[in-house]
Amino acid sequence: MYTRFAQEKGFTIENIDDGVVKFSRPNRALWDHGAFETFQYESGVHRVQRVPVTEAQGRIQTSTATVAVLPEVKPTQVELLDSDLDWQFTRAGGPGGQNVNKVNTAVRLTHKPTGITVFVHEERYQARNKEIALNMIRSKIWQLQEEKRLSALSDKRSQAVGSGMRAEKVKTYNFPQNRLTDHRLGKSWHNLKEIMEGDLGNVFEFTIAEFATLE
Repeated sequence: MYTRFAQEKGFTIENIDDGVVKFSRPNRALWDHGAFETFQYESGVHRVQRVPVTEAQGRIQTSTATVAVLPEVKPTQVELLDSDLDWQFTRAGGPGGQNVNKVNTAVRLTHKPTGITVFVHEERYQARNKEIALNMIRSKIWQLQEEKRLSALSDKRSQAVGSGMRAEKVKTYNFPQNRLTDHRLGKSWHNLKEIMEGDLGNVFEFTIAEFATLE
């Protein structure tokens, strides 16, 4: 869904690691918002309601998926002390050639003051995985700082804003009713099939505008 939207709007798409995708630099002629501005309010738990094809009695099954959206943070925005970082290196294993199987290319990085840990093994070379790990740590620390900022917003929907960062339920995808609902904004769209195919422009435009009123 997100990748299809990003493709249609000319974003640069990069698979960073398992379950981690980087969107950047949209085609401004197609989409007039930056990558983080577009996706930031997708953070949180997304609930999916559908009737499985194997369900003879038509009962609705509910499942959830958690989305985390982090910006790429510049080194000057989040200071990292070498003494606060614990590096561990292991063999990545799996596909990627002999280099990842015989050399300690995988990186596990822990930020000791916060306990935040990331593991990166996608790239064939340790230096690149270290770079990615540092960027991910900076982004996660920025996220903690952003949570504090969001908690200081006015009570008008402040709980709704914070929920995105705190992994509470933010949206429900109800397939039997062809409906997407944003619980924070009290808004529903009734074209779920098109949305799942990447037609997210109206959803993002509305969401960005609504949350802008809280700043």
